[in-house]
Amino acid sequence: MDSQTWNAELEDIFVNQRQRLCCVAARVLGSADQADDVVQDAYLKISETQTLFVIKQPIAYASRVVRNLAIDRCRRSAFESTLFAQEEEGVNAALNTHSPETIAIDRQALGCVVEALDELPERTRYAFELYRSGGHTQREVAQQLGISTTLVNFMIRDALTHCRQSLQSQTLPD
Repeated sequence: MDSQTWNAELEDIFVNQRQRLCCVAARVLGSADQADDVVQDAYLKISETQTLFVIKQPIAYASRVVRNLAIDRCRRSAFESTLFAQEEEGVNAALNTHSPETIAIDRQALGCVVEALDELPERTRYAFELYRSGGHTQREVAQQLGISTTLVNFMIRDALTHCRQSLQSQTLPD
């Protein structure tokens, strides 16, 4: 099978089986919007593969890729939730229950994150802010910026990594 035939077959699968593939992802993620993002990511991942190989059951293969990417996204989301859980818990806490020391430490950490975000390329920072603070899906961010959802995914990952590294370097003794 040549690459043109494979690309045509792949496109046919993702157009005609989109609903089925979205259901596979939605079962894992529990969200139709996120499922649609995952199906788009799966299409990009498969279509960008340089090596051609024989796939006996292409619909089953596409379903497996979608399921695996949905599981990855679920794991990443759980990880991000735990990463920012302390910050989110602090939003509803009364200020008078915190000691001045805790408030100073929290402000210092927040300042560190703000500085880390300012160090990012503008488009990466904007994508991160839209996704994390604005509540937009990766697909919505991609549409606003005119880029692929895969690139948005990488930009968000890079921003999180940079913020995490900045916070870790702040807490390490000199």
